[in-house]
Amino acid sequence: MSETTSSKGSEFESGLAKSDTRVADFSGHGRTPLQHLQHFLHGNPTMVPIIVLLFGIMVFGLLIGQRFFNAFTMTLILQQVAIVGIVGVAQTLIILTAGIDLSVGAIMVLSSVIMGNLAVMNGVPAPIAILVGFAVGTLCGAINGVLVAKVRLPPFIVTLGMWFVYEAINFIYTQNATIRAQDVTAEAPLLQFLGNTFQLGGAVFTYAVVSVIVLVALFYYILNYTSWGRHVYAIGDDEDAARLSGIRSNKVLISVYAVSGLICAFAGWALIGRIGSVSPTSGYEANIQAITAVVIGGTSLFGGRGSVLGTLVGALIVGVFAMGLRIYGTDPQWTRLTVGALIILAVAADQWIRKVSA
Repeated sequence: MSETTSSKGSEFESGLAKSDTRVADFSGHGRTPLQHLQHFLHGNPTMVPIIVLLFGIMVFGLLIGQRFFNAFTMTLILQQVAIVGIVGVAQTLIILTAGIDLSVGAIMVLSSVIMGNLAVMNGVPAPIAILVGFAVGTLCGAINGVLVAKVRLPPFIVTLGMWFVYEAINFIYTQNATIRAQDVTAEAPLLQFLGNTFQLGGAVFTYAVVSVIVLVALFYYILNYTSWGRHVYAIGDDEDAARLSGIRSNKVLISVYAVSGLICAFAGWALIGRIGSVSPTSGYEANIQAITAVVIGGTSLFGGRGSVLGTLVGALIVGVFAMGLRIYGTDPQWTRLTVGALIILAVAADQWIRKVSA
């Protein structure tokens, strides 16, 4: 009997060896080309702004030609979007957690005037003044984070209120006085360092342009290859689920806002280099410009999806369209109209892409 069982087992095994080993795959079954595109863009959110950027460059290249495609124009665009790109990185971190920070511009300016006044008016060594400015920016961000994470106030309301608070502190501290570029150059030239230029081939770059590229690369790595970065995405996707999975969401949120404040302070240093002087009224639109770059760059306002690389591309899109329309000779209001339309289209595209996970 054992021999019969053994022979039957051998026959079964030999028959099994000849059977089809393929596994059923329903991942793309029944999808239309449009649905394939929707799934691709959901997994690669940076592709939409890259396509828009390439489209803009192509259109203005055809309309304007050599006046647009030259080293001076290209590097000028990079110089103009450098500060927006830096503040945009800070804003991206906040929006990835499904929040928003309306105070980033005010933190940037407050940090810059503290650096300038300490170094130029009070004789504090420039490196120490810059570090104090960084500390102030970090503190401002941490205060926002505590109010959002611990007090559980809505990020929009918290940062709207703190925007006015930081702006008021800025004007009270400086008495609305601007420090001239000549005085900064004489007393603390280090404050203008990021505005210094160097030549590479036929193009002229500022150190601020280099810094924004390094900053984007750094936070691209942090967000994609560290546990802190994965926690940021998890909180933005579903904070309750993240908390239940063991993530200390309050601690992460406070750290996100604090890091955002530090980046804004760095942008304040770059702002001094950009304009040369220390002005309490400069950069007042940085918060709106940063949100614009983040949204156009493909980061979802609902959190959990996006990239700092997309934010840089979003800032470049605004820079390309603004420069192209200016060279073409259109009314400046057309730039605002175009940017407004791009914002609406970006949010509409995000809503359509998010339906994949619905």
